Amino acid sequence: MSTPSTVTGASAAPAEVFERLRRHFSPKLALTGGFAGRGAVEQRAEGCRVTLSDGRTVLDFGSYAVTLLGHRHPAAVAAVRRQLDAMPASTRSLANPVAAEAAACLSGYLGDVLPKVYFGLNGADVVEVAVKLARLATGRGRVVAVRGGFHGKSLGALALTHSPLYRAGLLGCVPDVVHVAPDDPDAVLREVVGGEVAAVVLEPVQGENGAVPLPTAVLRQWCADAARHGSLVIADEIQCGLRRCGERSVALADGLPVDAVLFGKPLGGGVVPLSALLCSERLYAPLAADPFLHSATFGGHPLSCAVLPAVLPVIEDLAEHGKALAVLLDEALDRLRERHPGVVTEVRGRGLLRGIDFSSPQAAGSVVVELAAAGLLVSPCLSSPTTVRLLPPLVSTAADVAEAAEILDAAIAVAERTVPTGRAG
Repeated sequence: MSTPSTVTGASAAPAEVFERLRRHFSPKLALTGGFAGRGAVEQRAEGCRVTLSDGRTVLDFGSYAVTLLGHRHPAAVAAVRRQLDAMPASTRSLANPVAAEAAACLSGYLGDVLPKVYFGLNGADVVEVAVKLARLATGRGRVVAVRGGFHGKSLGALALTHSPLYRAGLLGCVPDVVHVAPDDPDAVLREVVGGEVAAVVLEPVQGENGAVPLPTAVLRQWCADAARHGSLVIADEIQCGLRRCGERSVALADGLPVDAVLFGKPLGGGVVPLSALLCSERLYAPLAADPFLHSATFGGHPLSCAVLPAVLPVIEDLAEHGKALAVLLDEALDRLRERHPGVVTEVRGRGLLRGIDFSSPQAAGSVVVELAAAGLLVSPCLSSPTTVRLLPPLVSTAADVAEAAEILDAAIAVAERTVPTGRAG
């Protein structure tokens, strides 16, 4: 057995960090992290900025949608500190007022139209429980999901995730799921008419698939067909909800009569892990009858739940600012598309979830390389390798958007000069 190092994570030299990653995780993580930081590691963060071990500061428009309020937002940090001094963990035997308050706040946030709540720690947690409850509540086994959708990588959630990249080698180990085309209004009707479908699971805006908004008219038809045949509808807004795309809930704002909305990623204020299922009485009925039917040791964890009532008002205070930022971002990305028509093929998304599609995976890769070197963090899309995803925090400024656009412009220009466009003719 090796002797534990006396160097703590915060003070370890980058070389030691990468050696630990290689030894204890995947060597590819060390390679990717070293590449993104040019040999440096992350050390501190505040707002939209991350400070690296070599003293450089980078602009964070990535973080896979977690930092909607940026890093270390004062309201989130203060709430954690208060709860840490009081009672950070629950006994799981006594009633905990922190989780109860968080549930009431979140239900009220959506107008109490989905009154029942289950708290998890990540998105896959609540995807799993939503599908489990839907199958129990309806007594049916099949689930309809959408091509291009991403709902997590745990075994149950993975059945809904469409990309074969994550499903390879696991066929036969997952529930009965069929994936339908996102532009087919009659797709759900064909599946539910037999009376075997428990639920339809959808992302109103697909994040991992490249920031793709699904057609609202199609979603309305799906909801109507599902309801008419007794199937439940679950809106996965783990990435697109909570004002990321302008609305508290995209599905509810678009008038979709869903039975559940799933939140996650920024729900813990970018400080603690927290996710939530909000649903109807019908979907929740199995858990209401037996609260131990699905449980987790850290579900409803007080330290995480304490943040929620503190950050929801902050998100609302920034909502109009976020919409103004989205306009600036749209304008900046449109200019980039006009300036680089040979390499930028499409700009899409909604609100502060935007995807830039490039002419080839090589062009997208080149842009990511240049952005990392120039100090802009973005989120690639593994399910859509030609797409680079931008996820600006609500606390960004107009100057931050302008800086990001300038860095993007230079990075795309490099790809334009050095990478084949991938287009014929």
